Parts: sequence; C-alpha cells; structure tokens
Amino acid sequence: MLKSLLLSTLALSALGGTALAQDKAVKLAYVEWSDAVVATNLLAETLKTKGYDVTLTPLPAAAMWQAVATGEADAMVAAWLPATHAAYYEKLKDQVDLVGPNVEGAKIGWAVPTYVDMSSVEDLKTKGGEVENKVIGIDPGAGLMQASEKAIKDYDLSGVTLVEGSDATMTAALKDAIDRKEPIVVTTWTPHWMFGRYELKYLADPKGSFGGEESVNTVARKDLAQDMPEVHKILANFKISLDDEQKLMLQNEEKGTDPAATAKAWIEANPEKVAAWTK
Repeated sequence: MLKSLLLSTLALSALGGTALAQDKAVKLAYVEWSDAVVATNLLAETLKTKGYDVTLTPLPAAAMWQAVATGEADAMVAAWLPATHAAYYEKLKDQVDLVGPNVEGAKIGWAVPTYVDMSSVEDLKTKGGEVENKVIGIDPGAGLMQASEKAIKDYDLSGVTLVEGSDATMTAALKDAIDRKEPIVVTTWTPHWMFGRYELKYLADPKGSFGGEESVNTVARKDLAQDMPEVHKILANFKISLDDEQKLMLQNEEKGTDPAATAKAWIEANPEKVAAWTK
C-alpha cells in the first residue's frame, strides 16, 4: 500500500512538473527580415529573464500569420499595418489577437543609392534601362512585394521586372552595385540596417502605391491572454524605437554577431527600458 502511494505521489509530481514546463513554454514565429530578427530576439531574451523557455521558428510571412492564427505559435512581432500586411490581417483578424504596435514610424518603398539620378518611382518609365529594367525584391510572400507589383501597375511600368529573392540576396545585390558605383533599385523598408551603412534615398511615390507611415505590430494567438497573462502583458508593453532597432540591426550585420547574444547584451545595458516591458 505504501509503495503504491509513493508511486502515485511520484507520478503526480512528474505530471505537475510537465504542466509547469508547458506553462513556461513560449513559441514565437518570425520572418527572417533583419528588423524582425532583432525584435523577436529582444522579446525572447526578455521572456527568458522571467523564466520562460522560448522557441523561435522562422517562417514566410503568410505562414507566420497562419501559425499564430492556428495556435502553433503563441505570438509574433512582425505584423506591418495598416497596409503591408492588410490582406493577412483581413483574412485572419477573427482568429488572432492584435496586441498593438511595437515600432512606430515604419515605411516601405523602393530606394536607390544617392548617386543614382532618380527621385520618383515614375522615373523608371524613362530611366528603367539604367537598371536593366529590374527592381531587386525580397521573398515573394512579403507584403512589400505585393505593394511593388501594385506600383508596377499603378505607374504603368510594364517593362520592369520585379526580381524575387530574400532580404539577404537584395542587400547583397545592393552592396555589389554600390561597390561598383552602378545604379540599382531595391525594395526596402524602415527600419533597416542598410540606411545606417549606405547613403540611400527613397523614391517618391506620388500615387501612394506603398501606402503611408506604418507601424510594426505584435500579434498573439486568440487565447494567450487567458492562458499566459504575464506573457501577454509583456507583449503589450513591448515597444522599440526606430533608432534602437536600426542600431541593433546594423550591429548584427557588421559584426556578424549572434542575434540572441546582441539582444542579451542590449537588455543588460538597458535595464530601464526592459523594466517598462516587464512591469
């Protein structure tokens, strides 16, 4: 009888430990854009200081939204609204919790090095040949690419090709062009480390194809606030300035630092900002 009671007690203890471990497990989804990498790692390292076991999963933009909507991920901090990710949000808004902005003053568009004699998207109609009638893009599922397709139609740039790729291939092409002092047009966004390294200018968008100023938002699974109120509160408090984020992005790029290590060092150096997230 005593042996049986002891075994039952051990079993219950093990189950309690498993439940506790599950209660402290947080799954974050993100897109491998340099700004999303910085923000996601900052959030992950902050949650770790509160004892959470955090898993980060990189996904394409559409899959990231879907993962949060289905509960496969607890949250993400890379929702560009109101324009860039409008289609994703409209489709899934009843299945997710839009927690709110974590970065203000964001924007998207096309950019060129300052030495390029173009000032507007419209200039590609007459000067497209200078860049081989190409705009260097990122991953095809990105809202920026959808906006770029819209710009090609809005400005009647039928001879211009939008080249698919990734953040990494786009910035590599930009570096190569700048090293050669050659003209290039790239899809881009703010915040991005490229504006800290290179002298660039956005092309004016008089037709508004890329929308106006945006915010980058935190989105959680529908029932996270009830299941993990402390985590949800941290998500709601989580805010980053454009300046802080771009400096961290540039640090990751130039020093080749592990993003988690960069985030951890920043957290240790900025206790007052982190305290505002965890209060």
